[in-house]
Amino acid sequence: MKVVSYFQLKEVRWAIAEQDLAAIRTELPAVDIRSIDDESELPAALAEADVFVGWTFPAALFGAAKRLRWMHSANAGVEANLFPEMVASDVILTNGAGLHSVSIPEHVLGLMLALARNFHESIRLQARASWERFPVIAFGGGIKELDGSNLAILGAGAIGTSLARLGHALGMKVRVLRRRPGRPVEGAEAVVGPESKLELLSWADFVVLATPLTRETENLIDRAALAAMKSSAYLVNIARGECVDDDALVEALRAGAIAGAGLDTFREEPLPASSPYWSLPGVIVTPHISGYTPRYFERTLELFRDNLRRFVSGQPLRNVVDKRLGYVTG
Repeated sequence: MKVVSYFQLKEVRWAIAEQDLAAIRTELPAVDIRSIDDESELPAALAEADVFVGWTFPAALFGAAKRLRWMHSANAGVEANLFPEMVASDVILTNGAGLHSVSIPEHVLGLMLALARNFHESIRLQARASWERFPVIAFGGGIKELDGSNLAILGAGAIGTSLARLGHALGMKVRVLRRRPGRPVEGAEAVVGPESKLELLSWADFVVLATPLTRETENLIDRAALAAMKSSAYLVNIARGECVDDDALVEALRAGAIAGAGLDTFREEPLPASSPYWSLPGVIVTPHISGYTPRYFERTLELFRDNLRRFVSGQPLRNVVDKRLGYVTG
């Protein structure tokens, strides 16, 4: 069984360490695993591969990968791997769902606290060595307390459910939107379906996007959604940039229709210097780092090795993606 490992995503590169590759070969002698770091070697390697592990499979090479049976993406969001040929094939797709269930909810809490306490305004004053209390206290929607605030979470995967629990522990009132509202979420006082989106948004002080990118979630936050939000409310996006209508959000922020936003993901990355998000005073921009944790690659390898053992022995795999829906449904 031939396994090809290739980790390259935009400016980020990683390779499974040689000692880990050797450990896999020792544990599973039937597995011939090869780590590719030169893109030019991919066509030949993938043509013989039974398994691919990485972030994104090159769609142009899929047709020649006749032996491919299983593709594992270390990302939780797998939209880049759901090209038509892959969706229509019998190739199993698994993902990294759950790897970010600590780091991303903590990142969201950091953004919500920074927005609630107007840290972004304090930092601007600090850069000018200007000691002014009132601009910080009154900036945007004014200083808030998370305790007692209303938190709306759009998406109930590992990230959304973990955030619901943490928000509840901080005294927030939590409501969650999910595709199947009949399934409860720990820490949430209510779980609603997509038809209740606008009502949920009008209730919230903080709206957090934690959905996968699908046809249903593209532009989930549009003009109607932003119009439903309170002028004192904040939007936090750690899902995908395509889940937000950028023109509508910029207009809402400039008009004071919402108080501000914490944004970690964008349609175009790196975010261009010309983007208004850099200079809008109510916005905190982070460079798509919410998923980073010092243990990310360790956890990625642990999950893949467990699934590889299962694949070799014919056991059910963890995190199997429903390719029609675009996410893990179990």
